[in-house]
Amino acid sequence: MTDWQKSDWRNKPRIQMPEYTDAAALSAVEARLASYPPLVFAGEARRLKDHLGAVSRGEAFLLQGGDCAESFAEFSADGIRDTFKVMLQMAMVLTYGAKVPVVKVGRMAGQMAKPRSAPTETQGDVELPSYRGDIINGFDFNAESRIPDPDRMLQAYMQAAATLNLLRAFSTGGYADVRQVHSWTLGFTGAPEAEKYRHIAERISDTLDFMEAAGLSSETLHDLKTVEFYTSHEALLLEYEEALARIDSTTGKWLAGSGHMIWIGDRTRQPDGAHVEFCKGVQNPIGLKCGPSMTSGHLKSLMSSLNPENEPGRLTLIARFGAGSVGEHLPRLIKAVEEEGANVVWTCDAMHGNTIKSTTGYKTRPFDSVLREVKEFFDVHNAEGTIPGGVHFEMTGKDVTECTGGVRAVTDEDLSDRYHTACDPRLNASQSLELAFLVSEELSARRAKLDHAKAS
Repeated sequence: MTDWQKSDWRNKPRIQMPEYTDAAALSAVEARLASYPPLVFAGEARRLKDHLGAVSRGEAFLLQGGDCAESFAEFSADGIRDTFKVMLQMAMVLTYGAKVPVVKVGRMAGQMAKPRSAPTETQGDVELPSYRGDIINGFDFNAESRIPDPDRMLQAYMQAAATLNLLRAFSTGGYADVRQVHSWTLGFTGAPEAEKYRHIAERISDTLDFMEAAGLSSETLHDLKTVEFYTSHEALLLEYEEALARIDSTTGKWLAGSGHMIWIGDRTRQPDGAHVEFCKGVQNPIGLKCGPSMTSGHLKSLMSSLNPENEPGRLTLIARFGAGSVGEHLPRLIKAVEEEGANVVWTCDAMHGNTIKSTTGYKTRPFDSVLREVKEFFDVHNAEGTIPGGVHFEMTGKDVTECTGGVRAVTDEDLSDRYHTACDPRLNASQSLELAFLVSEELSARRAKLDHAKAS
């Protein structure tokens, strides 16, 4: 796409983006960001694309997870470490079930802008612009806080850079040692309420013991001490995305320098819209949220625009329908993909279609509904003979009480105890790991069925 320029989105219809009141201040911020180093590099994005290509063929599995919206106030080294830690635990359990490598992609180091269902919100008699994420405006409900401030992009960049620095250190500095990760998981399965997952943990222990006896320990193999970990976010605030876009000197292609993978939300996927226009021109892997309103025609148009060369690993379709609705919508979209012969990764976002208001007034997501949507996702792919490539969760390593259910049995009444999210409810560490065990069982059953089919 030689004639594409990173500013071309400005000529397209834009939605879900702020209207900045001070054009000069905005231009100054964009110029500063454009002079800063990119947060990620083209070689990393290409490597992730290769890994996702393996996912599309069933040779790997995608785990994508992290915050609904990273905040300035909650930013801390401990918070980054805890989320990274839980994702490593989840990945180990999923690797055991899938018997293939797990590609780890965090909703981190850039997930700071949020689309909203309404442009304003009302508390009492006061109506103000909606909170759109810390990169745009403030969470506090007052008029000054809700004014879009371009300087927030600079703080977001610094926070993203610091987050990436820490993630790279954790990934390569021994913190990800396979034995250590498994010891954390054993702590979870040792609890009485998690007993039903203990046999999987014990079988992983046996596998690690065998590897060590065969001389394949983390002391002898560097790969057992390190992991590859990538970052992703919704490319919603296009002024920020454009400012960080760079030409890759190796290929001459544009790179979104804000994160390894970027995605287009269910509200901003208009084929002729600004967000699709920006994302089609960068070489990063692209995610596309597919909700109930996605038509087969729109999907075909978007696949053609976003992946015209049909590259494996370039496009990930993130299904988000809600428990009970997967069977109604996913088969027709799978058919559209098959009709086009398109290379895609199918992954399941079981969070966004399952948000409800609790009896105590909090926005929450029932764990059972999340699990049900995941199971329906696997069932449809098994029936269609296609590959369920991954799962996508809003989660945190903190012990929050935002989603109900799970082995620790969070109730509606518990939600007020530790409800810390700035936007949508997240799975806590315990719920995230429990979900990994349950998905691992689905993957094990699928693997056994495939092996049986090959044998016969």
